[in-house]
Amino acid sequence: ALARLHVRGAEVDFASLYAPADSRRRVDLPTYAFQRDHYWLELAATSADSTARADGVGVDEAEARFWEAVEREDLKSLSAELGAEGDARGGALEEVLPVLSSWRRQRRETSTVGRWMYRESWKPLAGLAPAAFDGTWWVVAPADEGAHPWVAAAAAGLEARGARVVRIAVGRDDARREVVAGKLRELLDEQVESGVGHPQGVLSLLALDDSEGSVHPTVAAGLEGVLVLLQALGDADVAAPMWAATCGAMTTGRSDRLAAPAQAAVWGMGRVAALEQPQRWGGLVDLPAHADERAGLRLADALGRPSGEDQVAVRGSGVFVRRLVRAPLADVATGERRPGLSSGRSPEWSSRGTVLVTGGTGALGGHVARWLAGVGAEHLVLTSRRGPDAPGAAELRAELEQMGVRVTVVECDAADREALARVLDAIPEDVPLTGVFHTAGVLDDGVLDGLTAERFATVFRPKAQAALNLHELTRDSDRLTAFVLFSSVAGSLGIGGQGNYAAANAFLDAFAEHRRSLGLPALSLAWGPWAGGGMAVDGGVVEQRVRDSGMPPMAPDLAVAAMGALLADAAAAASADSAAGSAAITLADVEWDQYAPTYAMARPCHLFDQLTGPPVSTEVSTTGPDRRSARGATPSSLADQLAALPAAERERALLDLVRERVATVLGYPATKTVDTTRPFKDLGFDSLTAVELRNLIGAASGLHLPATLVFDHPTPAALVGFLRGELLDGLNPQGASDAEVPAPVAPGAPVDGDPIAIVAMSCRFPGDVRSPEDLWRLLHDGKDVIGDMPDDRGWNVDALYHPDPDHAGTSYVRVGGFLRDMAEFDADFFGISPREALAMDPQQRLLLETAWEAFERAGIDPATLRGSRTGVFSGTNGQDYEDVLRTAPDRGEGYLGTGNAASVVSGRLSYAFGLEGPAVTVDTACSSSLVALHLAAQ
Repeated sequence: ALARLHVRGAEVDFASLYAPADSRRRVDLPTYAFQRDHYWLELAATSADSTARADGVGVDEAEARFWEAVEREDLKSLSAELGAEGDARGGALEEVLPVLSSWRRQRRETSTVGRWMYRESWKPLAGLAPAAFDGTWWVVAPADEGAHPWVAAAAAGLEARGARVVRIAVGRDDARREVVAGKLRELLDEQVESGVGHPQGVLSLLALDDSEGSVHPTVAAGLEGVLVLLQALGDADVAAPMWAATCGAMTTGRSDRLAAPAQAAVWGMGRVAALEQPQRWGGLVDLPAHADERAGLRLADALGRPSGEDQVAVRGSGVFVRRLVRAPLADVATGERRPGLSSGRSPEWSSRGTVLVTGGTGALGGHVARWLAGVGAEHLVLTSRRGPDAPGAAELRAELEQMGVRVTVVECDAADREALARVLDAIPEDVPLTGVFHTAGVLDDGVLDGLTAERFATVFRPKAQAALNLHELTRDSDRLTAFVLFSSVAGSLGIGGQGNYAAANAFLDAFAEHRRSLGLPALSLAWGPWAGGGMAVDGGVVEQRVRDSGMPPMAPDLAVAAMGALLADAAAAASADSAAGSAAITLADVEWDQYAPTYAMARPCHLFDQLTGPPVSTEVSTTGPDRRSARGATPSSLADQLAALPAAERERALLDLVRERVATVLGYPATKTVDTTRPFKDLGFDSLTAVELRNLIGAASGLHLPATLVFDHPTPAALVGFLRGELLDGLNPQGASDAEVPAPVAPGAPVDGDPIAIVAMSCRFPGDVRSPEDLWRLLHDGKDVIGDMPDDRGWNVDALYHPDPDHAGTSYVRVGGFLRDMAEFDADFFGISPREALAMDPQQRLLLETAWEAFERAGIDPATLRGSRTGVFSGTNGQDYEDVLRTAPDRGEGYLGTGNAASVVSGRLSYAFGLEGPAVTVDTACSSSLVALHLAAQ
């Protein structure tokens, strides 16, 4: 009870509890109780590791061993499992085993690939009631309104539902951020002064102008305008949600032709805007070609519906909402139709002749080229900007030629129409062009608020312009059976930090649908991350966050097999003269129980309703009462909750809120170890995670917060202070005061005449030895420290054992001397992100913990040594954790060097504790620690 009073700020006289004074004695306190979590890279899954079927039904160990033996074609083990060793049945098993093994692998791969395929579907929006607006709507349109009938129709529909409409015309020459922001500020000031107040919503019709933009032909003027408007609304502190409208950019079904693929780029950017600016973004709406009165009213009703639906299409038959659904491969099981799926062979599609692969020398292009060589391509033309000089191009060419394929590697930028035409003209007549695979692409990541039209052009040129060139130069070819565009989930789902990349890929998806409507072959594949290279790896931090959010990388061989299956479906439909399926397919390995909640963390989302079910709460209004800037916001539910708390509890509640959101963004497993005094930058925040934290705090508080939130308030404690002021008008909790920081205790001065003193020790040894006292007891009692192999390191212990010492890849013993809990580490305590901790050699983690314990056992506060000339001398020998990294699907890119280099060991300690003396790592084999101690004493 007294302890509770003490931690809540009450003054407690503890001295009276321990009288008389002569009865008091000092006791050794335990060292810090690290709050450890599991950090060990998961090894690539093996068949033996799988103990559950795809349908979720458990598989017993005997069955698992049986199928493991089958897949490995291990006749000896299979015979042992079946009890057929040494009898006549062994011969029969030997004959059937290769066929059974192939069937098993194919079924597993087919099941896996089938779970990766998705397409978009448009569902009628039922129960759409007439909207009832009571505020002002800004309708922002191109200056030449007469060329776009939807400007008048949209304004009329909003007015008919009660809105006061203010039209804002933006000319091509005025579509600059500072110009538009200035215009919006003036208008906002005028409305506030006249009593009209802030706008209730903003409808952008700028995307209707899909003519060439100011920077590059494929970056439409409308796309530039929507980007500028979104940025300008933020600059002008307009909190009203913005909707972006297109016309003919989506197709809701086979009878609904997609006529404006250029406008679809706005949909890709808009999906990112919903993630980066959830409070400012309203949604996307696609309009029909005919702008009549009924369609205008439906548009107004869709904008006014408080349902959280933010991807909408208005059509003559009603209003439709976008959903992601699974895309099964026809009605017949793929394993029955495609016995060669595991090797990539698709009988219904032939790749005879010449196949062009743009970006053919890159990681993705290389995988595609190998697959094409395996399915019968006679001649491969691989283009890239560096051609034969590209890294690995010579090796790839030699590998493909060994497979019996003619290979031409050409230096060609596919965005250069003339250069591409020369490449196509050079294709021999005896092997005509039969397939095009456009895998080229470039990334230029950044949050939308920092992007420019020029940065959009950087991404659009190799993606969109190259696709248009390929289309124009091959559209009259009667031999072409495959036109495959490599897109990305950034376009179909949205990825924060990739607004330009998402826009370019959304264009590819729409363009494939457009080609299909013209009777031309087309397939756009919106890929998730690939393992072992490709755009997913090149994306760095952004793509890694996609993986961490529940989208692990796909095995390349299975990814190209999935592509082959989809091509086969399209070819089968074409040969049967029947309608093919969707021309745009999303291919990703999604863990929905993790991905969907993360995606909808700051904003309700119905896109995945048919995969995961609707969200718990759907009544979220985006067009309700005026939403002011943070200072002028009406009291939110959080503010009400804080006001209802006792004064002393308000600060704690805000602190818990910030800690929880920080931990969520950084992937921490718990909130209690988030250091509220450390700068966000030191905690691991970058521009993208700063936006994510802003969004989460904004969603929880109801405040409209700037993108610079964590830069303006650089620590969690400072952010709490800001939120307190915004939510509680600067009220401080009564009775609360800043805790007095005790003066640091200086380390003891050296004793004269004592040149070397060992004042503290800490250690870890097998046998669960965690302190010098444990070690002494172990030696005194003569205990045996040899034990079973640990089960926390991703090892398949059963498969690892084999009684034959000469059997490769196995151990003939089951025991050894192991450190327990080697995979456990308190990353939060040392200010290390979970991703970096995962990539760190466990020896570095142990050194951090044992160094801290040594300070504690010496009675030294490590903070008092920060900036001192304290040296670190570390003895090390052997760093084999990197071998684990190389075999893991998530290899910890970005931290491989610092996490596993021996030279970093001592520097890691110096950096963690702020020590400025020498940092020396010694590796002299078995004498490393002795030499390090000797050098430290010099």
